[in-house]
Amino acid sequence: MGGACGTVPGEEGAEEPLPEDAEEQLSNGDGTLELSGRKMARLTGSICTLSGRLQKLYLSGTLLTELPDDLHLLHNLRTLALDANRLPELPEAVCSLPCLCRLYLGGNRLQGLPPAFAQLQSLRILWIERNFLYHFPRPLLSLPALRSLQMGDNRLRGLPGELAEAMPGLRGLWLYANRMDRMPKVLLRMHSLEILDLDRNRIPVFPDLRGMKGLLLMSYDHNPVTKPPTVGETVTLVGDGAQELMDEREEQRKQREEEEVARAEGQEGEIKSVEGAGAGAEQEWEEDHEEDHGEEDHEEENHGEEDPEEENHGEEQYEEEGIYSKEDYCPAEGEEGYYPGEEGYYPGEMGYYPEEEQYYPEDEGYYPKERDDYYRSGLY
Repeated sequence: MGGACGTVPGEEGAEEPLPEDAEEQLSNGDGTLELSGRKMARLTGSICTLSGRLQKLYLSGTLLTELPDDLHLLHNLRTLALDANRLPELPEAVCSLPCLCRLYLGGNRLQGLPPAFAQLQSLRILWIERNFLYHFPRPLLSLPALRSLQMGDNRLRGLPGELAEAMPGLRGLWLYANRMDRMPKVLLRMHSLEILDLDRNRIPVFPDLRGMKGLLLMSYDHNPVTKPPTVGETVTLVGDGAQELMDEREEQRKQREEEEVARAEGQEGEIKSVEGAGAGAEQEWEEDHEEDHGEEDHEEENHGEEDPEEENHGEEQYEEEGIYSKEDYCPAEGEEGYYPGEEGYYPGEMGYYPEEEQYYPEDEGYYPKERDDYYRSGLY
């Protein structure tokens, strides 16, 4: 049950003052009010008077049990931290915040979420870890824009089969320390998922996860498995045997890269050999041409001394054998068509071998190693 904005329940018309440093905190212009760690059973209703300026409200570890009914008046609020409190249920007022993007509810006493939670269509990040969820809250299936869902340390045994279609844009899903004895099949259809944490469950074997094309990090530690899950080559694994598997995978990648480099160098050597052979053939052709030219000059010098009958006999012999006729015989030097051009025999190198960048694309992406990194990196 919540109090009205600006009044203390049971004291009609009395206004509660804002925290003493509230105005000072808001004076920096970023709309942030940090009240975490200040012990209070309920939040002062006067907070609602800050609706035009308040964008981020942090109330972690304040021992809150209720919130003002008029909290929805904070229409510019984008971040609300209510973790590590004593909320037995989520106040309906939270479900009416139109611009809320980040909501932290971890470490309370929640057993579910109200149906009105589906109204939070601007929500992108939800942390609801360390509560008492025995079943996946159905209102979450109405939030297709959700990107990060932290549900670790609850009592979940499975996931709804329509999760993949309901949350097509989900990037990070934390399900560590639940009570799952098998990996939910629906996860195999969540192709946009990049981070999956199933640490500390009861899963003895994992299916082949190579079909999860978007996966970057998979944590399976503290499950009764005998070997790491089968994943794509770019996936970072966290768990027993993961480091050895990734080291072996890296060695294989380097070996393939070295083989590709050697193959590319071999192809380059082959094309140079072909070019060298072409240059030698051209030189030999020129030398033969010079010799033929010298013999023709010598024959012209002795032409008057030759026997005319012998010369005619030779031409008649060629005609009878059908090699070529007088009209085709020995066109004059320099006449077009006598020596075919060299162009076309040796195709140019450009376009024959693709650029090296096509073989070795640069590694892309960031693979965090520690849980704190991918909780607090700001990506989710």
